[in-house]
Amino acid sequence: MTNEELFDQYGSEIAIIGMAGRFPSAPDVGQFWENLKNGVEGISFFADDEMEVEVLPEDLRNPNFVRAKGILEDVDLFDASFFNITAREAQWMDPQQRLFLECAWNALEDAAYDVSTYQKPIAVYAGVDSNSYLLARLYQLGAA
Repeated sequence: MTNEELFDQYGSEIAIIGMAGRFPSAPDVGQFWENLKNGVEGISFFADDEMEVEVLPEDLRNPNFVRAKGILEDVDLFDASFFNITAREAQWMDPQQRLFLECAWNALEDAAYDVSTYQKPIAVYAGVDSNSYLLARLYQLGAA
């Protein structure tokens, strides 16, 4: 079926019926919206000694270095078996991919769709840039 035939049959309307996201200081879209409305800062700020593990010493000496970052809570609680993924595979998986799977599922729940009983196709739209996480991990281990 061509795009033109699809538009003739279904129209060009798009309905967003479920949303999900994880944000610093907000585990979901609803809390994120509340934080925005109430001026709640989601970024965490750190002293030099709190950043020494993650940052090079020369970066800490740079006067333009910003000692802040967004922290997502509960990123270590990924349920690999729920997504039919082995624990080992999940360990090597980019954390962003694990979060994406959780958010995709949460969007379906937010839309009140039961994927085990709904008979029509369901789509989740998302985007991503190139991913170098696995290559960086392999390089760290000397495997690349």
